[in-house]
Amino acid sequence: MKVKVEAHCDELKAKLIEEMKSVFGDDSRRINHALEVLKHAQRLQAEEGGDEVIVSAAAILHDIGIHQAERKYNSAAGKYQEIEGPPIAEKILKKHNLDSRAIEHICEIIANHHSGNCVESIEFCCVWDADKIVNIAEEFEVMNGKNLQNFIENVFKTKSGKETASRLFIN
Repeated sequence: MKVKVEAHCDELKAKLIEEMKSVFGDDSRRINHALEVLKHAQRLQAEEGGDEVIVSAAAILHDIGIHQAERKYNSAAGKYQEIEGPPIAEKILKKHNLDSRAIEHICEIIANHHSGNCVESIEFCCVWDADKIVNIAEEFEVMNGKNLQNFIENVFKTKSGKETASRLFIN
């Protein structure tokens, strides 16, 4: 039974990746970012627990509203992504027959992935930490060791996320 569930999850991930790529078009930076977040989120989920489908779908689609935010608000700010992302994600997820509770949870993660207001689920924490790991690599190169260590300790939500970030960026 587990093999069948894993095959379904892998098939769904592949379809969601194609949907994400379709939305992002030729924006390879955003596509690569989402794929990196997915890679880290999957590993964190394997270590921390939670629902693999929820974590994978939310990781793939977490920034799906960024182009709409740029069009509508002339800004890629996180608060606008949190507004514009969930309706786009919901439409995509409904096409792939996810149950309504799963769609609601994934959209809740997307609606809070910059503000961090949705910390009660392990799925959210895995996506949050995975996004932070990728963002450190992409954006926070100027932080020194002490500032970066404080950032990791205070912002990351999972033990595995903190350990991974420390291993990658401090040690």
